[in-house]
Order: sequence, then structure tokens, then C-alpha cells
Amino acid sequence: MNVFWWVLQAVLAAVFGLAGVMHSTLPKERLRPMLPWVEDFTPAQIRLIGVAELLGALGLILPAATGIAPILTPVAAAGLAITMLGAAATHVRRKEPAAVAVNVVLLALTALIAWGRF
Repeated sequence: MNVFWWVLQAVLAAVFGLAGVMHSTLPKERLRPMLPWVEDFTPAQIRLIGVAELLGALGLILPAATGIAPILTPVAAAGLAITMLGAAATHVRRKEPAAVAVNVVLLALTALIAWGRF
């Protein structure tokens, strides 16, 4: 079962890490064609979302892997789940059902990690 958690954590860390790097480094104008939701946010807010995703990705792996404060792994997963709630709410408001579906899947997987690692 431990292998399952590590594989799931690694996959989600990759997803959130890539999204976090993209959201925190690319200008809003470059994100706009790929991610229409950025219209609703300032560049600073988009960067903050990216940093939160990047820190969450690191939190999924580093604490458990190093043994330093491993309680932070499920806390990071719970934080990412909350982030996905906000993302889903944004996409519901914008009437983007495909994006809502992705957010719900990511929410479920991060909540599963939080539950499994607590």
C-alpha cells in the first residue's frame, strides 16, 4: 500500500509542480490563450496561486521522503484539496465544465492522500 501512496504523491507532485511553475513564472498574456480563467485574476494573484501549487507539490514529497516533519505531507495534500475547491468554484462560475471535472478529480486524489497519510 505504501507504494500506491508514493506513486500517487509523485504523480500529483508532478502535476501541481508543473502547473505551479507555469502559473508563477509566465506572464498573464502568455497564460491567457491556454487558461482563460486568468482573466478573472490579477498577475499577482496568478503568481500566488502558482506559488501555492508549487509549495504544495514540494510538500507532497519532501517531508515524507526526508522524514523531517512528515505530518506536513497530508497537510500539503489538504491545502491542495482546498486550492482545487477554489479552482472548481471559479470554473463553475465561468461555466467551464471540463475544467471543473479536472478540478474534481484532483480534489479527490489530494483528499485521498490527505486521508491516507494522516
